[in-house]
Amino acid sequence: MLIDSHCHLNYKGLVEGQPAILARARQAGVTGFLNISTRASEWAAVVATAVREPDVWASVGIHPHEADAHADLGAQALREATQHSKVIAIGETGLDYYYDHSDRAVQRKLFRVHIGVARETGLPLIIHTRDAETDTAAILAEEMEQGAFPALIHCFTASRDFARTVLELGLTISLSGIVTFKNARELQEIAREIPDDRILVETDAPFLAPVPHRGRTCEPAFVADTARHVAQLRGVEPEALAEITSANFFRLFDKASA
Repeated sequence: MLIDSHCHLNYKGLVEGQPAILARARQAGVTGFLNISTRASEWAAVVATAVREPDVWASVGIHPHEADAHADLGAQALREATQHSKVIAIGETGLDYYYDHSDRAVQRKLFRVHIGVARETGLPLIIHTRDAETDTAAILAEEMEQGAFPALIHCFTASRDFARTVLELGLTISLSGIVTFKNARELQEIAREIPDDRILVETDAPFLAPVPHRGRTCEPAFVADTARHVAQLRGVEPEALAEITSANFFRLFDKASA
């Protein structure tokens, strides 16, 4: 039993062969998928996939790359989109100072809008952060003081200090195929240290295929390879890691259990 806690089933590379891709993942032992949106124009299709597939759920949110195009998005639009029974999360949202595809002030403003809706609805916030540790940590700390909200850092690639900070704030950390890369030594050390009740695995498909699939379009089935690698790092059996991460998924995304 494995859950791919972050994939983009409606992105090019997966959407064209979605039924076969889901079938391969199920055969590999993947029993659930969180289909992530990154812009408002995707929301309907992402939710429609979740409606069609009983083991797929959806998120609604705006990726920091898309912040400029959604600068006027208010909390009400997000709030209304979360009412669907298959929408179990908000995001992905956050800050990306590596590519700077959107104005940083707009990214920060929209990040806080998402946080507010997560706090109001109780739905977990899915956070993307790249080269923005300081601002991400500061915003999270400030917002937590205004009232707690559930959240996770997806596709974690940040520093050990940032990992400690977000764990102290009560967040969960999700590991992608990057943790299998030979040059990801610090991330592998962090993967050993994440508490049992705060760890998830994901693919971020169609991106970041893990070893031994590097260079290929990533598929949700490959979360099994990431999970095996993380289990080895942590000195546990793959079945135990799968059980832990699946339990964490349903505890965090409790609307999926309901």
